[in-house]
Order: sequence, then structure tokens, then C-alpha cells
Amino acid sequence: MKKNNGIGILAVCGLFTIILILPTMIVVPFTNSGGTEEVKETPQTEEVASVEDSPFAVKVLRSTTKEVEEVPLESYVARVVASEMPVNFEMEALKAQALAARTYITRHLVQGEKVSSEADVTDTVSHQVYKDEDQLRSQWKDNYEENMKKITEAVNATKGEIITYDQQPITAAFFSTSNGYTENAGDYWEHDIPYLQSVESPWDQESPKFVDQKIITVAELEQALGVSIGAGIQQTTMTKTEGNRVDEVHFGDQSFSGREIREKIGLPSSDFAIKQKGDHVIFTTKGYGHGVGMSQYGANGMAKSGKDYKEIIHHYYQDTEIAPLSTQTASLTIEKEDTVN
Repeated sequence: MKKNNGIGILAVCGLFTIILILPTMIVVPFTNSGGTEEVKETPQTEEVASVEDSPFAVKVLRSTTKEVEEVPLESYVARVVASEMPVNFEMEALKAQALAARTYITRHLVQGEKVSSEADVTDTVSHQVYKDEDQLRSQWKDNYEENMKKITEAVNATKGEIITYDQQPITAAFFSTSNGYTENAGDYWEHDIPYLQSVESPWDQESPKFVDQKIITVAELEQALGVSIGAGIQQTTMTKTEGNRVDEVHFGDQSFSGREIREKIGLPSSDFAIKQKGDHVIFTTKGYGHGVGMSQYGANGMAKSGKDYKEIIHHYYQDTEIAPLSTQTASLTIEKEDTVN
């Protein structure tokens, strides 16, 4: 980012402001009372954020067009929330998701690797799912205005806030549904993280993804893992993590982590039980996702019970603080972009 882009940004800001104050539509219906015309304005849905509301923009590589879309931070956050969490969730849960999304992208811009010289992140689960306005309109149809208004409220309520640990933006991991507990980061990833430790999450039982089953043949299991079941699944042993997910599975003299089994078999969670019936193997799972960080259905359950977004954040991200997105953090981000460019 060149320092002489400030004039261009101000121009864009001015144009954006002018666009915002224009009415979306003026309706002039015909009447039968002496030709009187009544002018009505259709209220315009408040935009999530304008350029001047955001300390920096996010450059998103679109997976379908391969083009890079430059989006003001708060607009990016709103569209990530709209893409990552069901809009019918409680307001406090949506606020917590907004905070997690803003924190994730801030940390990535400051400490992470850019996708390319032109793009910061993708629009996929490799980073955060991002859908643009056209995609969201297509998804929500007539409910777009109402849904986006709700998302906007959640984002604006947390505007400029991020989650920090030791004054640094955290790895704001989140997932859909727990098995009743979140997972220690070190039990799923290579390194432990002090604020991503296992906590109870009993609210997840309301999730439609709480329990699931997948049935495959013994031959498919052997091929996926490169093992021979031999005497049958009853000879298999496993150990569990603190979060009650599978730590290791032992097939004879071969061992696999719960994460390996989940990924090789395509299971929704690494909390699973294995049962053999004839030449088929039944995996019964609890939860959906890696289990580290904030459970989205857990957050929604907490919100339903009367907890606000700050209580949700402090429950799932232990010993963290909610802090303003400082000028220093923004400067670090801009400095890094200048270095790359």
C-alpha cells in the first residue's frame, strides 16, 4: 500500500458517503383524487461500514472468479458473520462471532502470510468463509434486507473491538458444535495455546449436528487407513483427550490420531465410537468441527440463557481481554502491506 494513496481513499470515502444518502427508490403512485401525487421514500438499509469506518481494507481472493476484492474491514467482518453463522442465531452470539471474525483477520494481517502479492486471504474455510452482497442476496432472497440489518447491528455493536492475549490479537478459532466440551489446542494441533483450553459447553446438545453416524465397509476402512482389520474391530483400542475426543486409535500395531481418523474417513468430529456389524463399520460421532475455541451453537445457547457476547468470549477464550483495535495494530498492518507491496 503506497502512502500517497490517502487522497484516493478520501475521494472514495466522499463518493461512498454521497451514495449512502441517496434514497434507494422513490415511488410516485397515481391516485384518483385530483391527480395528487404522493412521494414516498423506501428506507435504505444501513450499510455495514464505509471506508472511513475501517482502519484498513481486506484483500479477498475470490475462489470462483480468481479476482481480488478489496473490502473495508467492517464490511468484511459483516459478510463473514453472514457466511459463517446462521442469521437466526441470538444477537449476542452474532456479536461474539463478529468479534472472533475481526480478531482472526487482524491477527492474520499482522502475523500471517498473504495468499499472494495481491491478496491477503481467500473466501474459503482455509481462512474465513466470505460471501459478497450478490451471493447473500441470492441466498436470502426477500429476507436479505432484514437479515443484513440484524448482522449490521451485531457488527456495529462490536465495531473496532478485538480479542487479545498479552496485548496481541489471538488465534480466534471457532467451529460449529462441540461434544459437550471444547478441545485443548494442543490435543488437535501441534502446539498448545494457553487461551484455547478445554471448557464445558453443554448448550450444544440443541444443535442438529450434535450426533451423527457414518457407515462404511470394512474394506473401505482398510483402504482409507492402509491397515488390515484382521480379527475385527473388537481388537481396536483407543485413548481420549481432556475434551473427550479420540486421542489415538490402535489397530493392531498401527496407531492413528483421532484427527487422522476424522480426516481420512471424513467424519464431522474427532469424538467417535466404532462398532462393527457384519462387513460394515459404524462410526457414531458427537459434535461438528475441530472443537478448538468458540462453539457457535454453544455461543447461541449461552445467549439464550441470558449471557452477553463478552461473557461468551471470555468463556471460550480463557484469560483473554476485549480491547480496541488500536492505531498501533492498524499501523503494523499497513506497514506489513507496504513491505510486501
